[in-house]
Amino acid sequence: MSAKKSRREFLRNSSLAAAGFFIVPRHVLGKGFVAPSDKLNIAGIGAGGKGASDLAEFAKSPKVNIVALCDVDELQAANSVKRFSNAKFYFDYREMLEKEKNNIDAVSVSTPDHTHAIATLAAMQLGKHVYVQKPLTHDIYEARMLTEAAKRYNVVTQMGNQGGSGDGVRKMKEWYEAGLIGKVKQVHAWTNRPVWPQGIPTPTGKFEVPSTMKWDLWLGTAKKIDYNPKYHPFNWRGWWAFGTGALGDMACHIMDPIYRILPILYPNEVECSVPNQFTDAWTEAGYVDSCPPASIIHLNYPTNDGKSNIKVTWMDGGLLPQRPEELLPDEAMGNWDGGVIFEGTKGKMMASCYGANPTLLPTKKMSEVKLPKETIKRVPEGHYLQWVNACMAGKGNAETSSPFEYAGPFTESILMGNLAIRSWMMKNPNLKGWEDKYLGRKKLLWDAQNMKITNFDEANQFVKREYRTGW
Repeated sequence: MSAKKSRREFLRNSSLAAAGFFIVPRHVLGKGFVAPSDKLNIAGIGAGGKGASDLAEFAKSPKVNIVALCDVDELQAANSVKRFSNAKFYFDYREMLEKEKNNIDAVSVSTPDHTHAIATLAAMQLGKHVYVQKPLTHDIYEARMLTEAAKRYNVVTQMGNQGGSGDGVRKMKEWYEAGLIGKVKQVHAWTNRPVWPQGIPTPTGKFEVPSTMKWDLWLGTAKKIDYNPKYHPFNWRGWWAFGTGALGDMACHIMDPIYRILPILYPNEVECSVPNQFTDAWTEAGYVDSCPPASIIHLNYPTNDGKSNIKVTWMDGGLLPQRPEELLPDEAMGNWDGGVIFEGTKGKMMASCYGANPTLLPTKKMSEVKLPKETIKRVPEGHYLQWVNACMAGKGNAETSSPFEYAGPFTESILMGNLAIRSWMMKNPNLKGWEDKYLGRKKLLWDAQNMKITNFDEANQFVKREYRTGW
């Protein structure tokens, strides 16, 4: 054998060996070992708070690499940076996506609500799978845009309402489809939130921006205002500029069984009320930037066949619907976080937050009635790993519980409540009488196809917000 031929064969064999290191079959590596080529590389936008726990959930899978982290506050992100020490850290998600676009397969978005849509869309436009915390978006228009984007970019999507992958909502759907409670005409949902400040004056005073954070990046799409510790890191939820209040925080968990089980899509009417003692304080003393301390929202949904309507009532701030007569005096109604009650023509059913602890009412029926067999596929791996597995399989090869095709219209429905709340507070400055000056205290009629209130044009300013210049 010539030296030239020998060298050529050596190089060829060496190249094959090197390539084989990356594509070696799983069975050669041993049970439970995932080859490097089978890893899902995830970047986290928002690495502190909920972002930290989201990343920790993804990392439970041996199929996952956390390869990049982004947060506007190094202090809040410190634990994630330490845990995922090989991940490159960025302050600006736009820079991260540009520099890491060839290294990442998927993106988790766990930021304040006002940044969800722009960060998510930027990732989708690069062909990255996305997992986004609830609510999917800050306003109704953004939710519609992400729903359409999910179809356009052909990526795997999931909203972070974990109960959507739980057994509870699947059991309730089986009960409903088996006719155990008949046709539903009314549903009640409630939460103890807010557990952060709401219904308070706009913060004032001058504060130095912490050296660990980039305040302008935190503001993102919101208007330019001075840093104040009453906004960051947690209490942003209670301010319209950044959060969506108690409704936005909890309805995606508590109302999910309603939207997942019943034959509905978009509401056509919405009305609300806010405790009177806070109304004048809001409008007269500069509280208008803050979400209310409590509210009641009424939504009307035409059924998908157009033959009937279903009424849904939401209550927050500790307000509760009347206890069902079928519930014994000492039996729990939901749990601390909230609950949901379906009223049907043949009976009722109830669940806690996340669709947990589902039960027919009265509860003794659970042992008296023959429950239907399991017909809906369960998600034993849970909400997070379901998304990971679907990303690995590719769009169309596996399901997620809350893809944007579902989560987008659902989020629109929820945010209709906030549109009603903000309209409720609008005043006519030319009128002095209390009865007349509040313009928005009416039933609002919604044209879902065109995303427009048809009987009170002033309310349409809350459908789509204006982004700050440069965003």
